[in-house]
Amino acid sequence: MPTEDVPETFHVTTDEQLRAVSNLTRHRIMAVLRFEPTTITQIAARVGLAKGSSSYHVRLLERAGLVKVVRTRKVRGVTERYYAMAARSILLPDPGEGQPDMLMRHAVADLEASPVNGARHVGMAHLRLTEEQFAELGARVEALAHEYRKLSDPSLPDASLVFALFHPAQGKQTEGESK
Repeated sequence: MPTEDVPETFHVTTDEQLRAVSNLTRHRIMAVLRFEPTTITQIAARVGLAKGSSSYHVRLLERAGLVKVVRTRKVRGVTERYYAMAARSILLPDPGEGQPDMLMRHAVADLEASPVNGARHVGMAHLRLTEEQFAELGARVEALAHEYRKLSDPSLPDASLVFALFHPAQGKQTEGESK
């Protein structure tokens, strides 16, 4: 699929789209589709699902406009469909106050499912920044991620980069903290 034909960003705006991306299995299917067109059979093998389950989840993603059929071919009288992402990236609406951030929850689930003996870099830094520094850091990390996304090669193993730059709530105790 020529990358020039794919929009840069898909903005999730409807409840149907939000429900589609909120499911961890569909999140993992979209990760498979990110770099190359893939069939239901290939998706099932990569995600570890039955073909019927993979087909169900892909149909929901397709109905929500997040994935699309990019080519078909006949194999022993059956039409095989190749699916791909509808855009290079998906922009989710900000969760409302007190609502879960699905992207971060999926990222943590993916991190927890990754091999513990594999190569990974995980860290957290607590910073004190001016608003200008805060904005600059966010822009620099986004630019760096965009630069490396351009270098992505579908023949190489997947790697995920997740970052969150935010101002934590002040004065609130989180679950598990004692007074």
